[in-house]
Amino acid sequence: MEEVRSVYKDLAERPLERNCQLRTECCHFKLTGETPLVTDGEALLAARAWRSTGRKELLPPTDDGACPFLDPRSAKCRIYDSRPFACRTHFCEAAGGVYPRAHVIDLIRRLETVERNLDGRGPRKIEVAVKEALAALR
Repeated sequence: MEEVRSVYKDLAERPLERNCQLRTECCHFKLTGETPLVTDGEALLAARAWRSTGRKELLPPTDDGACPFLDPRSAKCRIYDSRPFACRTHFCEAAGGVYPRAHVIDLIRRLETVERNLDGRGPRKIEVAVKEALAALR
């Protein structure tokens, strides 16, 4: 998990202008047609963060396709510090659009290395990967 956290830390230190205004459109997968894909290492980190909130299972899917980590009352991510790479480099035009691949390819490769070391199954939709990670933590 430390390597995944290290990737997230290194991404945060890269000089790329972002202007997230917490509008949460990117957190509504049916609205955007985009669902973040996460590796097993990222899913495990997210599952641990979710459990630290006192929850053991993901909440059921919502009609609007909101991310299971989005708090509908506060419109904030409940695992923000452990949110996956895809959520950190999202496609939101209001925040600055997609990170250029050349800007993050080395970080993607590091996540792929973690995935291989875990004998992972490759990136999967966030709900599926985290649900499986929560089951593995039991």
